[in-house]
Formats: sequence, structure tokens, C-alpha cells
Amino acid sequence: MSTYAKCFDPDGTRFGIPTFPWRFAPDGYATRRQLREKGLRPGGQPVAAQVMRRHGGRKSGVQVAYLYRIDCAKPVRPMTSRKWGALALAMLARRTCPQCRLTYSYCIPTSLGVCVPCAYPEDQRAA
Repeated sequence: MSTYAKCFDPDGTRFGIPTFPWRFAPDGYATRRQLREKGLRPGGQPVAAQVMRRHGGRKSGVQVAYLYRIDCAKPVRPMTSRKWGALALAMLARRTCPQCRLTYSYCIPTSLGVCVPCAYPEDQRAA
């Protein structure tokens, strides 16, 4: 059985919802990312269908993307001045080192938790 046949279930009898092979979804459906590109959001609607493909790197061997109906999607809510301000403060917090309190032009790596000079002080003295 071909991969196309394994992923083709337009009635939803095998997978519970209509399922199509990757890049073969019918018109009128879109992923969250595709909706966002059109200035839309799912708006509380349930998942209408899915696209599926084999993917060797995953444990299950299958990659799935959920689809939403475009005609039921709603426009994206506009950003308010308060939302912009909250976003700016959140990004400032991500760029500020909690140890030395300096603000950098890049986000502090979460793997380190502090800026690079604070994480590796012995390397900074040698330079």
C-alpha cells in the first residue's frame, strides 16, 4: 500500500476526522500558520481535517498538521497599545541578565540562564 493510500481517509472512518496526504488537502482548509498569513484565526472552531505524511525522524513515523475551515475563521484581533507595551517589557526581561542586570541586544540563552560573560567568567578574564 502506498503512502498516499495510507493517508487518504476523506470520510474520517479510519482516523476519526477527514485525513488527506501532505499537500493534497482540498480547497477551503488551512493550517493555523496559513490562516495567520491571511490575517485569520481559527476562532474557536474544532479541527475540521488533518494532513498526514510519513516522517522517519519521529518515533511514530507520522507527522500530522491539523486543518481548519477558512469560511469559519475569524479575523485576528488587532494589537492594542497595552499588548505592545506588555510585549516590549517581556522582550526586555529576556534580554536582561538576572545576575549582572545588564541589558544586551540579544536574548539571554535559556540553557545558561544568565549572559555569556556571567556564565563563563574564567573565559572572559583570559581574553
